[in-house]
Amino acid sequence: MAKTDVISKISSGIDRDSTKIQDFFVKMLKINSVNPGMGGPGETARANFIQSYLSAEGFDVQRVEVPDPDYKEKFRPNIYAKLEGSNKSKTLWFLAHMDTVPEGSRELWNSDPFEPVIKDGKIYARGAEDNGQSLVASLFALRALKNSGEKLPFNVGVWCVADEENGSRYGVKYLLEHGGLFGPKDLVVVPDAGFPDGDKIELAEKNLLWLKFVVHGKQVHASLPSKGRNAHRIGMRLALELDRMLHEKYTKKDDIFDEIHSTFEPTKVDPNVGNVNTIPGVDTFYFDCRVLPEYTLDDVLADIYNTVDQFKEKYKTEINLQILNKEDAGPATSESSEVSKLLGSAIKAVTRKEPEYVGIGGQTVGNLFRQKGLATAVWSTVDDVPHEPNEYSKFENLISDAKVFAAMPIVAS
Repeated sequence: MAKTDVISKISSGIDRDSTKIQDFFVKMLKINSVNPGMGGPGETARANFIQSYLSAEGFDVQRVEVPDPDYKEKFRPNIYAKLEGSNKSKTLWFLAHMDTVPEGSRELWNSDPFEPVIKDGKIYARGAEDNGQSLVASLFALRALKNSGEKLPFNVGVWCVADEENGSRYGVKYLLEHGGLFGPKDLVVVPDAGFPDGDKIELAEKNLLWLKFVVHGKQVHASLPSKGRNAHRIGMRLALELDRMLHEKYTKKDDIFDEIHSTFEPTKVDPNVGNVNTIPGVDTFYFDCRVLPEYTLDDVLADIYNTVDQFKEKYKTEINLQILNKEDAGPATSESSEVSKLLGSAIKAVTRKEPEYVGIGGQTVGNLFRQKGLATAVWSTVDDVPHEPNEYSKFENLISDAKVFAAMPIVAS
């Protein structure tokens, strides 16, 4: 049977199962899996649900539990299942995460974020897009390949991982360092970023740096400022100076990226005092930096530390700088790599679109695989509404992406 006929047969099977896929998706989204580091119940209940389903479908599901002493179960679950192919030394992995961020301000939601609502072809719920859509698309692509009975050229598997939203310490970072779970010939697709038309494959990411600044002053009554030192004023001035300095110094651009420049954004601030008439003695703010790979984070940090030291001297005060997250960008995946070509061919075969290769500022765990030398592509068809109120997934995108994932080993046959 010709490859196009095999892809058509598998795609038709996915279409026939669309009701079953939607039912699974809705049931999964009802399981609150907000990352425990963000105050949620974690991934265990969702992992158990997925594992139970895969086992009932005849898969041998493996579970890697990562010790987390602060978690109620003391272990964070990561699960995987795979189909064996002719070449057992190479696996095409689809990797999606089970945890979500919190819902944020409930009043901004039009419905309960943990009670999925289906309307006009969209499924609204926290985690529907990030990363529920791609997790379900990956699982049902694997199921479709199994049910097709087609001989695969290599192994094909799916990972459902923990802790992506809070640094991946109990997920991908652990998996890459323990147990030989990934081989040097493996190909990795991380469907955790994408574009509405599904016509762009991400092969490069920026360096990532999250910083926390704590400025110390002296708290006094607001009517007596000369007796104190206003930490909030110093903090605001420091944030503005960092913003100016970084954007004026790091000006290079790279057109492969969606945001072509490095970005340095002041974001979160912590509460300081609870009343208007007190001068704050402590002020805390944060920066999210996404830096082009041609710069080093060590150079950026050196400039930041130098600015902080100048402020400490000028205002005769203590300023603490904490690095919350520092991830250097791995080498970009080549457009001519096997995973790039297979994914591009599968997209063309299913959607008739000619994909473009791009880079993004938002960092995914794909970067962690690139750091280890594994060819990795990031792709999905999404409207890019992660972490927003009324987050949603277009069900037609889930079905189409499942077809593309299932087509990848077929175009390689």
